[in-house]
Amino acid sequence: MSSSHSSHFWLRPKTSDGNGLKSSSPGASHKVSFSDSSSLERDGKRNSGRPSSSNKSSQPPSPTISNSRQQWATSSQKLQRINQRSEALWQQDLISPSAPQPRPFLIYHDSFLSLLGPSPTLQLLINDSRAPYFHEAGVFHPPTNTLFVTSNQLEDPSPDAITTRHKTIVVTKIEFFSPTDFTRDKVRCPERNFMANGGTNYKDGIILCAQGSLREPSGLIYMEAKRPHKTTTLLNNYHSRPFNSPNDVVVHSDGSIWFTDPVYGYEQGFRPKPQLPQFVYRFDPATGDIRVVADGFGRPNGLCFSPGEDLLYLTDTDMIHGDGTKDPRRAATIYAYSIFWENDNPYLTNRRVFAYADTGVPDGIKCDVFGNVYSACGDGINVWNSGGMLIGKIQIEGGCANFCFGRNGEIWAFAEHKLFRVKLGDETRGALLGV
Repeated sequence: MSSSHSSHFWLRPKTSDGNGLKSSSPGASHKVSFSDSSSLERDGKRNSGRPSSSNKSSQPPSPTISNSRQQWATSSQKLQRINQRSEALWQQDLISPSAPQPRPFLIYHDSFLSLLGPSPTLQLLINDSRAPYFHEAGVFHPPTNTLFVTSNQLEDPSPDAITTRHKTIVVTKIEFFSPTDFTRDKVRCPERNFMANGGTNYKDGIILCAQGSLREPSGLIYMEAKRPHKTTTLLNNYHSRPFNSPNDVVVHSDGSIWFTDPVYGYEQGFRPKPQLPQFVYRFDPATGDIRVVADGFGRPNGLCFSPGEDLLYLTDTDMIHGDGTKDPRRAATIYAYSIFWENDNPYLTNRRVFAYADTGVPDGIKCDVFGNVYSACGDGINVWNSGGMLIGKIQIEGGCANFCFGRNGEIWAFAEHKLFRVKLGDETRGALLGV
């Protein structure tokens, strides 16, 4: 039950004068040309001479001034013809990055080429029109070559689903024998995995963010990667106060678990009224210590560490609320924090804006082994270098909520009803697993 479509091309955004991408006004569509040379450079340089305005005498102009005005008129006519030809070429070559594109890889900086490798591809593996089974989490388990994905909310008419407003979320398991040969199955595990969302690798299995229900608490669940997928509750409260609806999670090399806790569950009607602000937490399973490490967000969402774990990247998806309302004046932002250690404990310092998504919101976020930052946005996967420069996009129609790295340059991208496989260069690997 798989289908595939592959494309091997990429585009280089350039303006018509060969300079970088520009926009004339906030929110305007970028005009992009893929020509590296300017029409003016081909046809000649502009004449910068101007007639003198200082001579206000009523006397007839001198022959010198007259000749200067004739030269200016001739130059202006030539420039007008050049601009007309340039505009014709511009209109012919333009394409907007926000428009549907036949080629998936959009290049903003040459450094993106080294990540793509010689033959990058975007391949549609599954297109399931029945339901949006490919939404969040995205955890690749190398020992079993298995990918775990959580769905978007599905209708559940059963009486037990009254506490989730007759909604449910299922976990799908895809076991790969080759990049295009796989089996797909639904994970059947105890009910404590209520409304699972984000996930990450942990020990021999995975951690899932259980958003909870009107009756069941939310928190962090450990699930074994192999059948029968036994589960264990790791955490379900902050010093007896219930979490809102944990959204995404990442594990530090010291064994601590970091996660975000927005109010999406309450806004979507399956969680009680929040009893805590929208924090970012650090939980140490070895000691049981749970503490707040960051606040001040509209809707904290995805998070990941840099390869050296000296930085933490956090996304704020406040532009889109859980009730479906959108406000482009709210955050669609990636923040970077420096991690400072004091008294054997980490603190997040030096919060700064790392990037702002130009399309949709930055949801899931990952780093590669080189320190580049990838985030799932409204037009696909956007890629920034470690300095916050947008260097490229992997365009996916309709965007995607999350993704994860596989082996040797593989990325699995989740677009609700569709599962995509992206193949970049073999050395472009996720920092989390490094495989």
